[in-house]
Amino acid sequence: MAVHAHPDDESSKGAATAAYYRSQGAQVMVVSCTSGERGDVLYEGLTPRAMADRDMAGHRRQEMQRAQQILGVDHRWLGYADSGLPPEGEPLPINSFATIPLEHSGAVLTRIIREFRPQVVTTYDENGGYPHPDHIRTHEVTMFAVEAAADASRFPEAGEPWQVQKVYYDRGFNVSRIEAIGQELIARDPESPLVAEFERMREWMGARPDTATTHVPCGEYFEARDAALLAHASQVPPDSSFFFWPIDLQRAAWPYEDFELVVSHVPTTIPEDDLFAGIELDTEHTELDTENGEVGA
Repeated sequence: MAVHAHPDDESSKGAATAAYYRSQGAQVMVVSCTSGERGDVLYEGLTPRAMADRDMAGHRRQEMQRAQQILGVDHRWLGYADSGLPPEGEPLPINSFATIPLEHSGAVLTRIIREFRPQVVTTYDENGGYPHPDHIRTHEVTMFAVEAAADASRFPEAGEPWQVQKVYYDRGFNVSRIEAIGQELIARDPESPLVAEFERMREWMGARPDTATTHVPCGEYFEARDAALLAHASQVPPDSSFFFWPIDLQRAAWPYEDFELVVSHVPTTIPEDDLFAGIELDTEHTELDTENGEVGA
């Protein structure tokens, strides 16, 4: 299960991983916490556009349906309104997702977890991946619900308790990936105009640590990822930075999507190449020890 803030987040974060696991026979569910109705049309060439201007939530629901079909995943809406990104100092809209008490939105996700019974959940870190209020709230709601779903005393009306065995943060935008792509680009074509873009991104990222623990080998599904992104046409123009790097370059340099293991109730060894590593071996409670690279009992 991948829990995301808005429709299109599932395609920009972990989409190739979702398609990869579907190809392996795994059941994959995406949960979108909001309908993204406060997003602007970011592609001026959007055609037709009338519905997006009149009913952005409805338009983005249709885009999400197309992306869902491309990736072959199950999908649920958590059912909350997009909080938008107000200027600093301005309040969030009343009844938007980030303003809803955690015990209310968390109860809804707890029910979904108990119904779907995922072994693995992916979401964002405490900063939301970037500081959008809905992304931060997605982190909070996910961690709340994962814990609550396993506790029979909490929300008994939401179904039988279920213990999620592993939780990951998305780490798709990391220094190691950008560096590998850049070096492959330079080796192939040092005069490419994309070299300047690589240098800009490397400078912007600076000494940011790479905390990814798990690299899923899903390069075969980068086309599906990009097709799912393009399904969100109101938000993702064809010349978006998502498509800067040619797919063959990405496959040669870094044919993975990356995650950070933050909760585990099974033993595994870091680094991993599988979100399900260890699950078939032991389901007893364990704690993550990132210093020695192991998850031990």
